[in-house]
Amino acid sequence: MYAYDKPDNLVEMFENSVTRYPDEPLFGTKNPQGAYEWVTYQEVAKRVDNLRGGLAQLGVGKDDAVGIISRNSVEWAVAAFATYGLDARFISMYETEVFRIWKYIVADSAIKVLFVATPVIYEQVRGFLDEISTLEKIIVIDGDAEDSMAALEQVGQQHSLPSMRPSPYDVAGLIYTSGTTGEPKGVLLTHGNFTSNARAGYKIYPELNHNSRSLSILPWAHSYGQVAELYNFIQFGGSIGLAESPNTIITDIAQVKPTHLLAVPRVFNKIYNGLWAKMDETGGLARRLFVMGVESGQKRRALAKEGRSSFWTELQFKIADRIVFEKVRELFGGRLQCAMTASAAMNVDIAHFFFDVGIPLYDVYGLTECSPAVAMNCPAAFRLGSVGQAIDKVTIVIDKSAVEAGADDGEIVVYGPNVMKGYHNKPEATRAIMTEDGGIRTGDRGRLDEDGYLYITGRIKEQYKLENGRFVFPASLEEDIKLIPYIANAMIYGENRAYNVCLVVPDFAVLEKYAVKHNLPPNPAALVQRPEVRDLISTEIREFLTGKYRNYEIPHKFVLLTEDFTLENGMLTQTMKLKRRAVVEKYKAEIEAQYA
Repeated sequence: MYAYDKPDNLVEMFENSVTRYPDEPLFGTKNPQGAYEWVTYQEVAKRVDNLRGGLAQLGVGKDDAVGIISRNSVEWAVAAFATYGLDARFISMYETEVFRIWKYIVADSAIKVLFVATPVIYEQVRGFLDEISTLEKIIVIDGDAEDSMAALEQVGQQHSLPSMRPSPYDVAGLIYTSGTTGEPKGVLLTHGNFTSNARAGYKIYPELNHNSRSLSILPWAHSYGQVAELYNFIQFGGSIGLAESPNTIITDIAQVKPTHLLAVPRVFNKIYNGLWAKMDETGGLARRLFVMGVESGQKRRALAKEGRSSFWTELQFKIADRIVFEKVRELFGGRLQCAMTASAAMNVDIAHFFFDVGIPLYDVYGLTECSPAVAMNCPAAFRLGSVGQAIDKVTIVIDKSAVEAGADDGEIVVYGPNVMKGYHNKPEATRAIMTEDGGIRTGDRGRLDEDGYLYITGRIKEQYKLENGRFVFPASLEEDIKLIPYIANAMIYGENRAYNVCLVVPDFAVLEKYAVKHNLPPNPAALVQRPEVRDLISTEIREFLTGKYRNYEIPHKFVLLTEDFTLENGMLTQTMKLKRRAVVEKYKAEIEAQYA
């Protein structure tokens, strides 16, 4: 077993920060007038103490399970730390999850008390009380009735009790992997897993302090948002503004003025494409200055590699920075020092652009089973295109025996205090992923360079062979295709086939402008049937991929779709990963027609 550094549990980590930063802001939420209001560490701690007492009155104790169905909120954090203070397990679920998954998780994790965000969700799940034997109570967060969270806090105020100090080996919570196939798996993560991971991240970002602030846009129900943001920022007294909704992120950023941001590449890809689309539409001097800034930034980097500089290039860049790039920084609130991106590799050209703008993007890598961080880029050590070096106390091994002979990469195997305890109630699945010497097989392919920087090269389960025996890694192709302004989403298919086919969801907001300009009917169903539109998109994809990929990887044929891949239609997981089998099943006829 690993020996964990102090604090080695989430209770002590939280209470240490309450002692050090009692009057500093912790969480910011929007009031009805649209302005952010902040609550302090001490105010949140008081609610945690009260709710802990209330949960104890409901019989919650060591190793009992407390669940929550809610988006990120102050109440989410209060419920989590109140649960940890009883040495109980906290299990979070997405508000947007499908009903059958809620029911599965509540039963599988043996939840005893369940918090739900709204009366509407309560009405959906109230039947669980009769159907799931372990469930004893459902508490509504939004309200003040007898079974509300506010009422339970009042009960706890009258029955206060000190918090417990869990062992670092005690399970703090289960985070269920959404999974692209099959039922979700409950990942058993300990207090030591969480605290060691948060501490390792903080160690390589020493500029973080009690003045640091984040805008929370990633769900805490997922390990990335939960650990890298919530636990990480709490340990050094930072503050977190809660985004009102995905549709208000731009205005929320302007109000919260974050210093750091946790996001996925798609956020910055959309911003990058949006900036270019706006410049193309505006034209004139604004576009020329924007292009001058982009090109002078590229020249500066090329000259710097040779140890040289150019007065004219520097002047051009400074002009563009003052007039154009400064406005981009203002879109992010004007204080953003950097952002960390995960879930997919950041496009290097886009990363360079944001570095030039003054907003460095650092790719990081992890998975829920590793709590989640494994490797991270940071200001002191980064290499674009990589996902960074292994974090403190973590070792990465590349197992070439898991891939085809002659490959220069292999399966990424991870060792360290971040490795999960196992899958709940799934011993066979646990044995399948854990090595005999305590490592975890990630299922991802990668390679390490001479300085220990990790490069992700594919996903073992998602890779496939074409008819000619050559391997294809569809995810990297899809991420690049989605950078094309005309395209919102894409999926590559071709397992055991002669060539690849690409299912394409056009960006109809962009395509509509093309339609108007060329006198075409603007509705999606009509556009995807137009030969000129199909030629436009297929040509854009082929030209964009040529030179970056081998000829056999580039799709030969294309299927244009009118419906995007979404959570609602079952094509995406909660973490926005494609459910490939579901997509193939739905569009089986269209795919087969491309091989006829």
